[in-house]
Amino acid sequence: MVTSELESLERLETVDEIGRCVDRLEALLPKREDTRVLVDFLEDDLRQGFEAVEEVEEHFRRILETLDSRKLSPAALVEAGEDFRILNRLDYLHVVVGQLRKRLSQAAGKLRSNVTT
Repeated sequence: MVTSELESLERLETVDEIGRCVDRLEALLPKREDTRVLVDFLEDDLRQGFEAVEEVEEHFRRILETLDSRKLSPAALVEAGEDFRILNRLDYLHVVVGQLRKRLSQAAGKLRSNVTT
């Protein structure tokens, strides 16, 4: 139970860190509506990316638990390897990383233009 509480606390700290970092970026960018939209999407992408990474990590933890089980069986091994939802999450994570790359590039352009003006 303590581990679960620690993991929840770590997730909460990550969420707060995302908000803090995104707010910092927004403060450095030009004060325009398109900037607000960009920052909102960037924050959503970061939150969704962290969520997907946590699900991938949990998948690997479940595999370790299976391998550590006293009743390890061929069926348990096959079952542990056939969680196809994880493949969907990895595909989604790939999309999110691409979106983050695009949004960070857009933010860089806005930051550059804000510094030069």
